[in-house]
Amino acid sequence: MANLDKYLTIEDLMKAARRRVPKMFFDYADSGAYTESTYRENTTDFEKIKLRQRVAVNLENRNLATTMMGQPVSMPVAIAPVGSTGMQSANGEIKAARAAEAFGIPFTLSTMSICSIEQVAEGTTQPFWFQLYVMRDRAFIERLIDRAKAAKCSVLVLTMDLQILGQRHKDIRNGLKAPPPITPKFLLELATKPAWAFGMLQSKSYTFGNIAGHVSEAVDLSSLSKWTATQFDLTLNWKDIAWIKKRFGGPVVVKGILDPEDARLAVEHGADGIIVSNHGGRQLDGAPSSIRVLPEIVDAVGDKTEVLMDSGIRSGQDVLKALALGAKGTFVGRAMNYGLGAGGEAGVTRALQIINKEMDTTMALMGERDIHHIGPHNIYSNELLKRQGY
Repeated sequence: MANLDKYLTIEDLMKAARRRVPKMFFDYADSGAYTESTYRENTTDFEKIKLRQRVAVNLENRNLATTMMGQPVSMPVAIAPVGSTGMQSANGEIKAARAAEAFGIPFTLSTMSICSIEQVAEGTTQPFWFQLYVMRDRAFIERLIDRAKAAKCSVLVLTMDLQILGQRHKDIRNGLKAPPPITPKFLLELATKPAWAFGMLQSKSYTFGNIAGHVSEAVDLSSLSKWTATQFDLTLNWKDIAWIKKRFGGPVVVKGILDPEDARLAVEHGADGIIVSNHGGRQLDGAPSSIRVLPEIVDAVGDKTEVLMDSGIRSGQDVLKALALGAKGTFVGRAMNYGLGAGGEAGVTRALQIINKEMDTTMALMGERDIHHIGPHNIYSNELLKRQGY
C-alpha cells in the first residue's frame, strides 16, 4: 500500500479512489439524484459560512472528545451508513468499522451492506450502530432488528426518507449491480484496476449480506434483486417508530429529517435522536442542503432530542460549522468511502486523521480549546447567515 500521508485532504483521497475503484462503484458513492443540485449544494453551502478568528488566547490542552447518543467519542464524527461499501474495497464494511473503532468513533452499518451484521460483529470488538430500512416484509425486518440486537448494536438508525428510490442517472447508465455484471466492458476496466480486482478475491460476500440467505424468496442474485426492488414500503409512517423501538430495546435515531415539522413529529413519536439529512443529495433533488436547514430544526426541537447531521461534510471545518449551528455530532459517508477506495482500512483511518487534524487546528485558530464551547459566536456574522437564508 502506498504511503497515505501524502493525502492531505478528503479531495486527495477522492482522486485516489477514482483511480483505484471501478467506475460503476466509484460513481455510486460519488453521485446524487437527477441534476445533482442538492448534492452540490451540500458542500457549497458549507463554503458560504465563514468562521470567526480570535487571537491572543491560551490554546493549551485542546479537547475534541465529546459524546454522541451518550457514547464517548474522540471527536463529534461518526461513519454514516453507506450501501455497498464492500464494493469499494473487499470487506469494506469490516475495514471501515475497524478504523472507526480504533479512532474511537461510531461506525454505522447499512441494511444494504455487502458484509452482514454478523460478519462485521465478528471482525470488530466494540458495539457498532445499525441503520434500518423498513421493508414491506415486516417479519424479515423483525428478524433483522433481532440480529442487530444479537450483534450488540448500540444504536438503531431508522432511515425515513427512502420509501421510494430517488433516480440516480449514473447508476442506471453504469448498470450498477452487486456483484457487477461480467461484461467485456467491465473486464476491460478490471485490467486497469488490478489491485481492486485482486482484493475482491478475498471478499467474504459479493451481494447484500444482510438479505441473502435470510429471505425465502431470494435464493439467488436474480431473485434477491427482484425481491429488494419490491420491498420499499410506501406505508411507512411515524407510528412505526413505536414498534421498532420496542423491538430493538435501545436508542432509535430517525434519519432523513429536513423539515422542522418532521423534527417535531419524530420527537413526539419517540425518536431518541434525529439526523438532519437529505441522503447525501441522493433522494429529492432540489431539496435544501442539510446545513441550510439545520438551525431552524435545532430551534424547532431545542433540547428535546439530540440533533445530529450529515450530507456534505468533507472537512474538519465543516464539522465545526455544523456544531456552531447547533448539531451535537456529524456523520461522514463519502469521505469514508473515498478513504476506503484509496487505501482500505488505512485509507479510512487517513480520512479520519485529516478531519481530526483540520478540526483541531481550526478550533485553535478560532480561539477555542474545548469542542463543547463551539457555538453561534464562532460564526463570522449571524446577520450575514440570516440574509443568506441559514
